[in-house]
Amino acid sequence: MNTWIAVFVGGGLGSVARFGVTRAVLASGAKGAFPWATLFANVLASAVLAWLVLRAQHQFEGRDALKAFVAVGFCGGFSTFSTFSHENFLLLREGHTAMAAVNIVLNVVVCLVLFYIVARNA
Repeated sequence: MNTWIAVFVGGGLGSVARFGVTRAVLASGAKGAFPWATLFANVLASAVLAWLVLRAQHQFEGRDALKAFVAVGFCGGFSTFSTFSHENFLLLREGHTAMAAVNIVLNVVVCLVLFYIVARNA
């Protein structure tokens, strides 16, 4: 499979998965201004990428299209920095400064800690 096509297909599947997470969070009854769906998507995408890069990289040797499918395509489509930025902008604009700060810290710290945990066990 061509690497460009792999990224394209992976990105589409990641975006659909991201949409599914949002729908599931909304269906769970999570209310309020806090952007739980984005946090969950970013943490899950970080977990997949950490596993790929740090734990399973030997399984992807010589399989560049498959690695690009998962790492660039799926994880790129599933995680969402632009939505994260937009949601924080809205929180700040609406005066929810503390909530925006908590969201920023949770997204960055939880994802980095997750990478550290996976790397430590690699």
